[in-house]
Amino acid sequence: MVMDWSERFSPYGRRAKASEIRELLKLLDQPDIISFAGGIPDPKLFPRQLMADVHAEIFADEALSNQALQYSVSEGYGPLRDLLVAEMKSLGITCTKDNIVITNGSQQGLDLLGRLFIGPDDKVLVARPTYLGLLQAFTASGPTYGDIAALTGPAPVRAKLAYAMPDFQNPSGETMTLAEREALLEGARRSDLMVIEDTAYNKLSFDGPLLPSLMELDIAREGDIENSRVIYCGTFSKSVVPGLRVGWIVAATPIVQKLVLMKQASDLHTSTLAQMTLAKVMECLPAHHADTLCDTYRPRRDAMVQALEEFMPEGVTFTRPGGGMFIWVELPEGFDGAALLARAIAEERVAFVPGSAFYATQPKLNTLRLSFSATAPEKIREGIRRLGALIAREHNGMSRAATA
Repeated sequence: MVMDWSERFSPYGRRAKASEIRELLKLLDQPDIISFAGGIPDPKLFPRQLMADVHAEIFADEALSNQALQYSVSEGYGPLRDLLVAEMKSLGITCTKDNIVITNGSQQGLDLLGRLFIGPDDKVLVARPTYLGLLQAFTASGPTYGDIAALTGPAPVRAKLAYAMPDFQNPSGETMTLAEREALLEGARRSDLMVIEDTAYNKLSFDGPLLPSLMELDIAREGDIENSRVIYCGTFSKSVVPGLRVGWIVAATPIVQKLVLMKQASDLHTSTLAQMTLAKVMECLPAHHADTLCDTYRPRRDAMVQALEEFMPEGVTFTRPGGGMFIWVELPEGFDGAALLARAIAEERVAFVPGSAFYATQPKLNTLRLSFSATAPEKIREGIRRLGALIAREHNGMSRAATA
């Protein structure tokens, strides 16, 4: 008998789908591919020697190494949480370590928050487009989705929570203005819903200081983090290294207490060794580390913008991000990003992510996301030249077909 495993999966198991980005990352192993697909840090920026020194220090001390290799508390390593209290204070957010829980990357944070707040068919407000990882994390909870832009209207919106990435959004690269942040928070108060603020890219600001976070603005109005409806998600993946898988959530203590219980049931705690390593790395990282990141990524952003301006045919529009890792491209009507990707790989050896993956509902097929973070400027220029030539050929073919 041939077993039909799909009939045995739960509703969540049947809803789970492969990530287009995860599949495209496999192309990075092909040396002739110019990849604008994965939004990954440049490994040349990882503090390798510092991490080696920190590990050597931990394992040279019996007490420290015993602690690093042992079970630990679900809330997270105390010294790391203390450092994050200071980090949040530098961002204008006053909290205690009781307001912080360490997660296995910010992706786990989104998963826990989805399971904490969302029931089947509860509505979640997201941007169009939005972060694909958020849609995957919330799959288990079975929500419906609405447009976060509805919060700026005069009427309350019936929804459970909203998700926003105010700075250098993945995938669009766009940053919310101060007026847009205040309007979002006012709409959230009017609609009495929670707001998840994802700050994954806030260390990668190329053109000036960051605007106040949603949590900072909300606390300034409400007076205390315990009254804030904003839940702050942070990560070390873009600012230090992604492989240690350490993120954190900052929220009112009743929320953190529930998340700790859920984390106990999920994985007990994030790797103690990873947390201890990051605590020591944070203490020793040069003050100019974030500047080094930006000084590397800024010329790549500039190279991609300049190449898009030069090589894209008429009718193609794109964002000009002030930081982060991504540029969002909109092609003329009639294009299909997924079909274009197949041709781009086969004919030009260029990869990107079709934009349809980033829509909760009603995807725009004529869109794509480009990442500039892991590619040198000269390769960026060549890759965009190839992609622009392919889009021009495709566009000319569509125009001839329309007039035939």
